Amino acid sequence: MLRRLLLFAFAKPNSLTSIYGQTLTEVVYIQAFALIGRFRLGALADVERLVAPFVDGTRDSLVNLTASHLSGHLLFDELHRKTGKAVYRQRLEAAADCANFAIYNEMSDGVFMGLPLLARAGRHALALEHYQQLSKLNLRADGLWRHSPLCDAAWGRGNAFPALGLALACESMPQLRPDLSLLLETLLRWQTPNGMWRQVIDHPTAYEEYSATAMIASAMKIGVKQRWLNRRKFSPAIQRAEKAIWSRTSPSGELIDVCESTGKQKTLEDYLKRKAIRGRDPRGGAMALFLLSS
Repeated sequence: MLRRLLLFAFAKPNSLTSIYGQTLTEVVYIQAFALIGRFRLGALADVERLVAPFVDGTRDSLVNLTASHLSGHLLFDELHRKTGKAVYRQRLEAAADCANFAIYNEMSDGVFMGLPLLARAGRHALALEHYQQLSKLNLRADGLWRHSPLCDAAWGRGNAFPALGLALACESMPQLRPDLSLLLETLLRWQTPNGMWRQVIDHPTAYEEYSATAMIASAMKIGVKQRWLNRRKFSPAIQRAEKAIWSRTSPSGELIDVCESTGKQKTLEDYLKRKAIRGRDPRGGAMALFLLSS
């Protein structure tokens, strides 16, 4: 592993833009966040070309609707902010009209999948209702999040989703900023000396996981840039996380230890056994691109 990390240390973060965010087959968050990263880094014309079929009516961005599709529509909000084109705002609002609590399946993922979409679309009462329901189900007394009511395990992305979801919602809903600060203060204590967060945040034998680290660091970057978080306290943690991410990213887009797709698990052991993907991975690449562009 050490030898591989040393080889990866020479990777250039910008190499991700030529590998990830090259297609949009459906408007789901993994593809969408890679495209957000790409257009923020200068590929706006190409990203607009890729989203055009979902804007001009050729394709329906909300067909076979899942929570991943709802969060994917944050791409349109980001494009609206960048270009001012009303058609992008219309797609965001169309997705917000479809949001309901049941689609999040009681998982902490829902804080990312629905909260920022609803907040940015101006559905603040519904956003707060959804957030409070998920908090009641999954926010632990120690400030970490369980992934679902089935198990108390603080899964890595199960905490990264609330962290990034809150960070993306707080501009529109300032009342959520104390919750963001509290969660990120809690997560700060669990960052490893290597700059990573673990596959189960508070479990010492869990592997250090790529996507959760990129997402948590992105949430911290947003908070620092918006001056919601103390720069002096959080900037060193962000820098350690970014260094760790790029040391685990090869010039050809291979990544080290991205947790596989994970639904509700019944035991801590089930979470600890989740496969660590080594190689190209769309989810990990998308979140690394988002971190790079945040």
